[in-house]
Amino acid sequence: MKTIRLTMSQALVRAMMAQKTEIDGRIEPFFAGVWAIFGHGNVAGIGEALHEQRHKLPTLRGHNEQGMVHAATAFAKASRRRQAMACTSSIGPGALNMVTGAAVAHVNRLPLLLLPGDIFANRIPDPVLQQVEDFGDGTVSASDAFRSVSRYFDRITRPEQLIPAFARAMSVLTDPAECGPVTLSLCQDVQAEAYDYPEHFFAERIHRIRRPLADERELEDALALIRTSRKPLVIAGGGVLYAGMEQQLASFCAAKGIPVGETQAGRSSLPTSNPLNMGGIGVSGSSAANAMAAEADLVIAVGTRLADFTTGSWGLFANPNMKIVSLNVQTFDATKHQALAVVGDAARSLTSLEAGLGDWKADSAWTDKAGAEYRAWMEISARYQALPEASQTTLPTDAQVIGAVQRVGRPTDTVVCAAGGLPAELQKHWQAEQPGGYHMEYGFSCMGYELAGALGVKMACPEREVIVMIGDGSYLMLNSEIATSVMLNQKLIVVLLDNHGYACINRLQQECGGAPFNNLWEDCRQVRPFEIDFVQLARGLGAHAEKVTCLEALSEAVDRARSCDRTSVIVIDTDPGPMTTDGGAWWDVVVPEISSREPVKKARTDYERKRGAQRIGN
Repeated sequence: MKTIRLTMSQALVRAMMAQKTEIDGRIEPFFAGVWAIFGHGNVAGIGEALHEQRHKLPTLRGHNEQGMVHAATAFAKASRRRQAMACTSSIGPGALNMVTGAAVAHVNRLPLLLLPGDIFANRIPDPVLQQVEDFGDGTVSASDAFRSVSRYFDRITRPEQLIPAFARAMSVLTDPAECGPVTLSLCQDVQAEAYDYPEHFFAERIHRIRRPLADERELEDALALIRTSRKPLVIAGGGVLYAGMEQQLASFCAAKGIPVGETQAGRSSLPTSNPLNMGGIGVSGSSAANAMAAEADLVIAVGTRLADFTTGSWGLFANPNMKIVSLNVQTFDATKHQALAVVGDAARSLTSLEAGLGDWKADSAWTDKAGAEYRAWMEISARYQALPEASQTTLPTDAQVIGAVQRVGRPTDTVVCAAGGLPAELQKHWQAEQPGGYHMEYGFSCMGYELAGALGVKMACPEREVIVMIGDGSYLMLNSEIATSVMLNQKLIVVLLDNHGYACINRLQQECGGAPFNNLWEDCRQVRPFEIDFVQLARGLGAHAEKVTCLEALSEAVDRARSCDRTSVIVIDTDPGPMTTDGGAWWDVVVPEISSREPVKKARTDYERKRGAQRIGN
């Protein structure tokens, strides 16, 4: 057996470079790059190995470890899980900064390779700078925090351990069912140790999306349920896009007369102009999708986790006889809430179901109702997005800002968002006409994802104009990757809605009977009044920036930003109060049983009443 003597870090980098993926008939590198912030624990080991291969495997420098993980995660999502990136950090705080980003990838089932530095395997210098010590367990380090947010975790304490660990890592990263973040925690001394690695470890390997067939008995049972249904509804999740089956789903639903509600991850599965696309479903969904969900006797869940925002905390489906058929490659998701599971590639499963159904269709009255609900919702949405009356003197709403951006939008644009009140308004109102035109991180709803995530989307889809819609709260949490976007010449258009605080949670606080407290600036403890100059802040990070005072000026600024040579930040003040009241569904947020305040007591009574409508059973 031929061997090559390399350090563990050199071997890891070479093995990563050997991994390829097939995309539309082309063979491309599976790892598109490595995000790195160096420090002790990775600069001398993997840092040197990356430098050697810098012309073949791009190394990208982030400004915040969490931010670079968000960028890598968004890149994988926008690439439909066919490519991924790796992230490396120093030990201690550098590593722990990546944990939040790892959780985003974990919840969203996205491939991500994390390479945090770790303590010395030989333990001679212990405790080293930034080492976390456990009084009762000498094997514990800060990197153990990744265990709960990794599909696979391994600590490399000997150089030869890399061989089986990397093989397992690749099996997870490229498997549609297991897919999620992998953490290989790299002890800093082992990174620099040499070993005689077998040549075959560095042989090129081409990964292709696995598309397993569902069990025939599961398909037969699903067909039986569908044939007896009169009012079926499809819920399209992110798995529709990962499987590349959006056109197939549109054709199936058109042939069978079945309306579709889209989850946050599944938005843009069907064009908004498709009259069977009821829009977003659930807590922040449209009145069309939720009206159909309330009557549906069968839900065909395609590639979705059926999270609480999708199901209205399982209070959305009012038909007591409603059943679920779940098409999913992951058994864990397919079997939720006593669904009839069809475990396999969703695209192949849908092909089998369509063939088995023959000329069966949903009741024509049900399809007609969907068309009427669609038309009514489009009128409602247009009303919320319209320019205000000339006499209106209040600040614009989020929906009006969305309308101003959308009026100068193009079908190839991608909107990116993650947290606050904007995800609800965007799920209701953003009109995506192409797959990938809507990129929402709402599995973890992680504040700070927006700007870094948009950078990853732009790197995956350079031909698209990437428009970030973000509130001032998320912007202040993590804006450093604006500088990275300028440095890498990855232009973004950022629309910053400044409502002076966490307006979304302020509204939720009051809905639960609470008094406005510690969310908006005006309700926080302030020793001295302050204002934030977001324009100067963005310019300081290298972006073009301007503030506009009306919606017409906002549309003009977005148009100008298209021709700008770098990232543009457009700031507009907005009203923290109004939201779209049409559509939406109940969300289970617990209200205290005991309080001295009457609004809380009233909210508790209402809460108990709504809990009675919940569907029980996991």
